Amino acid sequence: MAEFTIEAFQNEYLPEGHNVMDAVITVTAAGTSTVAGLDSARAGAERSEVIIIDTSGSMYGTKLREAQAATAAAIDCLPDGVHFALIAGNHEARVVFPLSPPAAVASFFTREEAKRAVKKLKAAGGTAMGGWLHLAAYLFGDSPGIRHAILLTDGKNESEAKEVFEEALSSVEGAFQCDCRGVGADWSVDDLRTVATTLLGTYDIVADPADLSADFADMMNEALSKQVAEVTLRVWTPQGAEVTLLKQMEPVMLDLSGARTASVLLSGDYATGSWGDESRDYHLSVRLPMGSVNDEMLAARVTVLVGDEPRGQALVRAVWTDDAAMSTRINKRVAEVKGEGQLADAIQAGIDALRSGDVAASTDQFGAAVQLATEQENDEALDRLSGLVDIEDGPTGRVRPKAKVADVDMMILETRSTRTTRNKK
Repeated sequence: MAEFTIEAFQNEYLPEGHNVMDAVITVTAAGTSTVAGLDSARAGAERSEVIIIDTSGSMYGTKLREAQAATAAAIDCLPDGVHFALIAGNHEARVVFPLSPPAAVASFFTREEAKRAVKKLKAAGGTAMGGWLHLAAYLFGDSPGIRHAILLTDGKNESEAKEVFEEALSSVEGAFQCDCRGVGADWSVDDLRTVATTLLGTYDIVADPADLSADFADMMNEALSKQVAEVTLRVWTPQGAEVTLLKQMEPVMLDLSGARTASVLLSGDYATGSWGDESRDYHLSVRLPMGSVNDEMLAARVTVLVGDEPRGQALVRAVWTDDAAMSTRINKRVAEVKGEGQLADAIQAGIDALRSGDVAASTDQFGAAVQLATEQENDEALDRLSGLVDIEDGPTGRVRPKAKVADVDMMILETRSTRTTRNKK
């Protein structure tokens, strides 16, 4: 059986007049590879994969050829027994394999047949991702176990109204997880970020279509490493308290706050998707009823559930004090996740200002981001920021705007600013 451990990191002391408690909840899973055992047929029967390929007109030529090769590479990763299907999406969505539902069962013959179907794809039409996702949910149906999709696009979601896209996304929430990739530099980061956040997946840019095959294979293998489905965090708070934030910080930032579903009394459940052997950090913020000096309160009780079975619990406490030395002490882990969040926010604000033409505001925000990244010794972020501004002095955040910024550099920074790695130092 897979083992889950859960820990809370915090400074439990609050100064008088303050009522917001922040904590980092770290959940670690081990032994997940033994869940399916050695019976690969059983493992496959409890997993479904759908690959969604953009076949709009803008994919014509090199991008479609590389997408076809990448899809074939992902198909080759599927072990026997996995249920799978392929969707071609433009202004409409259609299943290209198998020819009729339900999904196919992976074997040497079905993998080869699927790759032959992929070679026949043609590029034409527009882009309507809501329809693609709706069809994927239909293909998954009520299949048991892990349901995972890969979505590739090169364009903006311009063939369906925004409200149609939002309604479709809302209707498929919880039906499956979805990892998204944008190829080139003409797609919308906001579209894929919205899909990935809602469907508990990742999103990233593949600037060079030639890199798609390696990325698809890595993405599929990463998905296949997840062996435990339906892992949930249940957060209990006392009467009068409110969870104002629950955000996954590690390995990729996902704001789960809006995905809360009511469960038992004074508790809310937050789905976290499927798990392999890994550790994830969550930033929890709770607004409490105001306390007086020496008051103590259980601020939150966080339980990790696999299905309906509790696997571990962590407690978050609050103690009001008039001792400034105690209330101002900063927990290292809480400081790290807050810093990562502030860095991502500064980068996004800088990009938004740059896109709107406000060079002064973007320079200020990128300067703040450079200063934060320097303090965190985040060399990856500094390297990406250097594509948008000339860094004159990191510790003070003094930067100079570049005369010309490549769209691809901006998109790389925007998509990867929400990826985190614990203990970068």
